[in-house]
Amino acid sequence: MSASQPVNIVMIEDDEGHARLIEKNIRRAGINNPLRHFLDGTSGLNFLFDDPEGPLANGPALVLLDLNLPDMSGTEILSRIKSDEKLHRIPVVILTTTDDKTEIQRCYDLGCNVYITKPVNYENFADAIRQLGLFLSVIQLPDREGP
Repeated sequence: MSASQPVNIVMIEDDEGHARLIEKNIRRAGINNPLRHFLDGTSGLNFLFDDPEGPLANGPALVLLDLNLPDMSGTEILSRIKSDEKLHRIPVVILTTTDDKTEIQRCYDLGCNVYITKPVNYENFADAIRQLGLFLSVIQLPDREGP
């Protein structure tokens, strides 16, 4: 596996319309990384932690996370990612309708990298995505130790 392996974008977003808009904006910003979309937290977490195509087996990832999911809160997912020894370095971008200052602070305290409020202002989103693009280009695979 080479260090230039593309970063997989994992989007956990239950609203199909928002998901399509987010993906369109990512593509408009010139980011062509593979994107995996999950409609609920359970399937997203299963991918992140257990799937052979997921980041534990398949290299670096970036998570785009909605806070309001049908089966669990996004903050719970964020907490699980950031408290895991192997996944805690994965950058997490919160994309949500919640602009409550306490919730925003809680997400940063839990370790999110960027917090964006929906409906997404395209310019703000594009700026954040461009920063992530720079970020994506410098993420390196962890050195793999032998068995």
